[in-house]
Amino acid sequence: MKLTLEALQILDTIDRKGSFAAAAIELDRVPSALTYSVRKLEEDLDVLLFDRRGHRAKLTVAGLELLTEGRHLLLAAQELERRVKRAATGWEVELRIVLDSIISFDSLLPLIDAFDRQNAGTRLRISHEALSGVWEALLFDRADLVIGAPQSGPDSIRMSGGFQTRQLGTIDWAFAVAPGHPLANATEPLTASLVQQYRAIAVGDTGRTLPSINSGLLNGQDILTVPSVPAKLQAQLSGLGCGHLPRWMAIPHFASGALIEKQTTEAKPSDKTQIAWRTPAVGKSLKWFIAQLSEPGTQRALLGSPAPQASPHESSNHV
Repeated sequence: MKLTLEALQILDTIDRKGSFAAAAIELDRVPSALTYSVRKLEEDLDVLLFDRRGHRAKLTVAGLELLTEGRHLLLAAQELERRVKRAATGWEVELRIVLDSIISFDSLLPLIDAFDRQNAGTRLRISHEALSGVWEALLFDRADLVIGAPQSGPDSIRMSGGFQTRQLGTIDWAFAVAPGHPLANATEPLTASLVQQYRAIAVGDTGRTLPSINSGLLNGQDILTVPSVPAKLQAQLSGLGCGHLPRWMAIPHFASGALIEKQTTEAKPSDKTQIAWRTPAVGKSLKWFIAQLSEPGTQRALLGSPAPQASPHESSNHV
């Protein structure tokens, strides 16, 4: 059987144009050459592909089935051709980006829009992890680039030499409760023993093999574990518990009265967060994103906070 991409392209063009003559013009072939190709294919398959009784070339049931499935092959071949050309120019076929839960996907949209204007043709695959799960995605090759990774990465990354990191920014925290929460009217600063009596809202670490990042919780404190930082915000707005929120995220709710900031005797220090990738950074798409993520304006947009500062802080859980 001589079923080729060229034969499928001829069938597709004849069907779209409605006649052998019109298809021949589009394909820059003589009509007799198309007629010969179709008849040869019909002989090889032992089926009639076109009903030639009318003025318009009409596919038979068998011809329609062949073309319907054949168009999938044509599209796949075109995509393969584009992927090969992209690879030859240095642009990756796909770039896998993992965001820490503290990075809102919405904040990444302007960056994606700017990347689209590069006409790279690289497919972006974006997903969320939390805390050690971000590092794990990079370590086990489920990500080419991670954004918002906690400052204290695992030893397996810091000591391997196969990864590079760059500071993204600093996260300032605010302890927040809903107006109806028992701590809302408590005398400040709140002591650890007082806070410990009430349920904390914490983002669950999505890591499966690396040690979990759990600092920030008080011993014996009840915990409601939620899947993301936005979910944590909603839980605290609903009065389901207390905890620290990124200050930039909490400020609008402080202003509206939906949340109340409380001072504590043990304030949570600011955290540094970073981007990380495997070295060397070979592909043009990865290099483009690294360059953009090094811009102060991009960093502020992603974190809703001032550009990175120089003094280091320890990483802690989103609690």
